[in-house]
Amino acid sequence: MGQREDLIETYATDLREKCGMEPDMDLLEKVTIGCGPAIYDADASVVASSDTDELTRIRENFLMGKLGLDDSDSLMGGIQESIRIYGRENPNKYRAVLYYMLTKHFGKESVYA
Repeated sequence: MGQREDLIETYATDLREKCGMEPDMDLLEKVTIGCGPAIYDADASVVASSDTDELTRIRENFLMGKLGLDDSDSLMGGIQESIRIYGRENPNKYRAVLYYMLTKHFGKESVYA
């Protein structure tokens, strides 16, 4: 397997073991590819969930920009709910996993169809 496939398996394991959900592997692969080269960078591949600037970037760039959602309080609520499910105490929240969870949370799988 290549590096991307190895990372997708790591993300799938996190979704199963830390988030308690069985991943749709096709969607997870598409979300991972959508993250671009960030998945290969140690800093960019994870989300600093306690950094409000980072959460604002996720709302603006991913939820509004990529998924096409309108700005509302529900966006930050969805981010916080996904972080809660992933585990606030977990220091390594992979960006691709969080983006996958947000895609599912907001029912925007069609963006990756």
